[in-house]
Amino acid sequence: MTSPLASVALFHLGPAAITASVVVTWAIIILLAGGAFLLTRRLSLAPSARQAAMELVVETLDSQIRDTMNVEPAPYRAFIGTLFVFIFVANWSSLAPGVEPPTAHIETDAALALLVFVAVIWFGVRAGGLRGYLATFAAPNPIMIPLNFVESLTRTFSLLVRLFGNVMSGVFVIGIVLSLAGLLVPIPLMALDLLTGAVQAYIFAVLAMVFIAGAVSEGKPANDSSNQRTSA
Repeated sequence: MTSPLASVALFHLGPAAITASVVVTWAIIILLAGGAFLLTRRLSLAPSARQAAMELVVETLDSQIRDTMNVEPAPYRAFIGTLFVFIFVANWSSLAPGVEPPTAHIETDAALALLVFVAVIWFGVRAGGLRGYLATFAAPNPIMIPLNFVESLTRTFSLLVRLFGNVMSGVFVIGIVLSLAGLLVPIPLMALDLLTGAVQAYIFAVLAMVFIAGAVSEGKPANDSSNQRTSA
């Protein structure tokens, strides 16, 4: 059995090696984009059963964003929703015969963690401006700047390690049991792995919300906070 960190190139585009995880990632992106287009092209005020089901998913996502971030969900819905759906589908792509989840490869998880890192900066700067966001690294006093900066890096690394470790270990264990015990024995493990995949997608999205909420709330100007308390 090959190392779980190994990625075998299927072909090359110039100097870039295209691995199986990259191909599966492209396929998932195309599938999700096509599905989103088909599901939203005929929206109406009298929703069909399909539209009602999709609206329920969006309302559930909005409720989770409100509960976790204590903000209006509209600015964050697209990023958080896409992040969750992609990881969920990627983790469950192992249901397709011969397909290994791209999230079982460290490069995919590193890209997802990097997206969250950039999103934290983006939403933090948008909420309080560049100066307000940079000022959060000096809280509660300037001596904390190096520690706060290291924290922003380590929590991004923790996202990578958590997702990669859980998904890769599930695939690795099932592969070992399958090679030793035959086809039917690993089915309970596969069901547990699918449950773990769904939970990991949820945890990744929630942690992304927590990190973004921290940057947004800490970076807001003080007068905005006082205005919110006055209006409350």
